[in-house]
Amino acid sequence: MDGKAASADPQLEQFIEMASQNLKIHQRAREFMEVCWEKCMDKPGPKLDSRTDACFANCVERFIDTSQFILNRLEQTQLRSRSAFSDSMTD
Repeated sequence: MDGKAASADPQLEQFIEMASQNLKIHQRAREFMEVCWEKCMDKPGPKLDSRTDACFANCVERFIDTSQFILNRLEQTQLRSRSAFSDSMTD
């Protein structure tokens, strides 16, 4: 089987896309963990105190909010670009 045949398989392409998205999600989660660990964890112990727990929760929530904001802005920009392109094609 050559590379062209493999790339023409829609199920394979979908699987690769899903695996790629899954990898990106895991990488992003690891980034959150590392940043929040550095920010919130003073000294590791057998359990989290309430302040550290709250810090982790707030840190992750801010990252999620920021990521969602950025994704929404990119989506709006893409929609505007597509709309402008469509308008220019109909003129």
